[in-house]
Amino acid sequence: MCDATRHRLWRPARDWLQERAPGSELVCRVGSGQATYHRFDPARRQHLITYGVRMIAAKHQPDSAHGWLSAREILKRGYFGGELSTLNLLAHTCCHEFAHLLQYNAGQRSYGSVHNRHFYRILDQLHASGGADATRRFLAEQSQALAIPLPATPFATADGHLQAHDWQVGEAVYFRHGTRRHDGEIIRVNRKTCTVQCSGLSRGLRYRVPWSLLRRPEPPTP
Repeated sequence: MCDATRHRLWRPARDWLQERAPGSELVCRVGSGQATYHRFDPARRQHLITYGVRMIAAKHQPDSAHGWLSAREILKRGYFGGELSTLNLLAHTCCHEFAHLLQYNAGQRSYGSVHNRHFYRILDQLHASGGADATRRFLAEQSQALAIPLPATPFATADGHLQAHDWQVGEAVYFRHGTRRHDGEIIRVNRKTCTVQCSGLSRGLRYRVPWSLLRRPEPPTP
């Protein structure tokens, strides 16, 4: 994870970051507990990202993995197709902590305002730009080269019992992306997602949405 952060996240952004904060560098390390965080040392002009070894162990088991913010982000925001697996969770954790680095560098982090809209805009961009996918590929390739098991098989989720036949073309559904709700109609049922044609304020947009993120509107009150 340290190498993935340095090579797939820090290195592409390093020149831009150092223009804003000349001389700044990144140090990644593995901590002995579960604490996972980003800090900046202004005296050394050093970004420090720590990955807790107990956090890594927890994200290998479905029961303990579901309790982490990174799991909720993957499910709610549709990162990696909304699928929870050890590989996806650890790749997203790298992106989550690096998003804090970018957030700090942009001056958008303050006491009591950490996971704010600026943070999630940055995190969304890391996924949309391909940085998250590059990080995931790096972890997969390195774990295979080092013969370290890093499961990519999705965990079951609270909605994991849903199957393709539970969704029908023409059915009204909604889903959330960040804080925004999108209403629409299913126009295609795919292997792991449904294609939704949006209506209302999102009219004209079309999304492929993981089953776990789809919800049926409440029936009108008589």
